Amino acid sequence: MMLSMLKDAKKVVGTKQAKRAVINDKAKIVFVAKDADRHVVDDLIKMCEEKSIEIVYVDSMKELGSACGIELKAASAAILKE
Repeated sequence: MMLSMLKDAKKVVGTKQAKRAVINDKAKIVFVAKDADRHVVDDLIKMCEEKSIEIVYVDSMKELGSACGIELKAASAAILKE
């Protein structure tokens, strides 16, 4: 599954950092939690669609956070280009 890629990949966690990665053309894949507040992730989703960056939806913020190796919930994360 795609989530397992997050463990070892070079990544950023959090919507603010993911947006910055997208703006700077550094994001390869963006993960978004389905239960994240829409107003938090909507801009990020739009930016990814405009730049044709793959979006992977994860069931919960808790699941995304643990996939990233943090104990906090995460609304979004991005795997960075090498």
